[in-house]
Amino acid sequence: MKVAVVGTGSWGKHHLRVLDDLGYLDSFVEMDDERRTFYEKKYSIKGFSNINDLVSDHDVDIVNICTPTITHFEIAKTTLSRGISTLVEKPLTYSSSQGEELVNLARDNKAALTIGFVERFNPIIIDIKKNLQQKTFGDPLLIEFQRENRWAGVTKDIGVILDSSVHDIDGARWLFNEEPNLVFARTGNVLNPKASGFVGTDYEDFATIILGFKNGKTAIIIANWVTPYKVRRISVTCTDGNLSGDYISQEIRQDDGTSVTIPTRKYEEPLVNELKSFIHAVESHTSPMITGMDGLNTIKIAEAAINSAKRGVPIYICLLYTSDAADE
Repeated sequence: MKVAVVGTGSWGKHHLRVLDDLGYLDSFVEMDDERRTFYEKKYSIKGFSNINDLVSDHDVDIVNICTPTITHFEIAKTTLSRGISTLVEKPLTYSSSQGEELVNLARDNKAALTIGFVERFNPIIIDIKKNLQQKTFGDPLLIEFQRENRWAGVTKDIGVILDSSVHDIDGARWLFNEEPNLVFARTGNVLNPKASGFVGTDYEDFATIILGFKNGKTAIIIANWVTPYKVRRISVTCTDGNLSGDYISQEIRQDDGTSVTIPTRKYEEPLVNELKSFIHAVESHTSPMITGMDGLNTIKIAEAAINSAKRGVPIYICLLYTSDAADE
């Protein structure tokens, strides 16, 4: 199984590292000549300056797209139209219309398509999912997510919702095992390049999203690029207890109101789990854990959140949940 990586920036370089450790790294695409030469020497592999040269002159089984969001659509069209299984870093595309085209293209060309929602492969959310499936603490009622850190100056083509909140939109869908029917959001921009003393982005840099599910179940997603330190937390309130975890430390707390259990575990790198899972799916011709439809529906929910914030009203949506087959 030969895997190529497109883009060697802040996240693409980790794809290179992990795939090399796993023994699947075959080649990569990087426009910058200096960076391309560096990684060719570091990993002793072939580097290409553009995606067309890669797919025309080289045989690969999987392409991982780790470039800015605005470039995802055209690159993925190139790979999927040739039947090459493709991992697209989140979000799938800049818009749901582009996402639909890619999902259809993958289906028509019998190519596997997945999206880099790496948090699905974090041990804490996997543990929480198992507890919910087993009804350890009854039924889930409320899921709260916190995803905060100071803007690093890397993401410039999208705001915090499409860049960060999509992880937790996908997480809420997966944990509740259904799609929301209501979306309400509030957003703002304080690190605006037009504001005195700040260098930031024209897009929203803080957001609070409320997702409404059936029977009053709710997810609250808080994200920002303002907090000067990194926060990655989740809390699930159930009918008979609470499950909470820290994505960074990978510590999970199980609280039934009378006692608190904190299981111990060995640290796992979520990206390793993610890439191994997709490679296995391609090798075994099975559905990836995260499908193209997961990515598409997540974009539609994110678009509803952005629209809600602009209009100041809740947005009602109707989506078909499709992840069950991949979970079994």
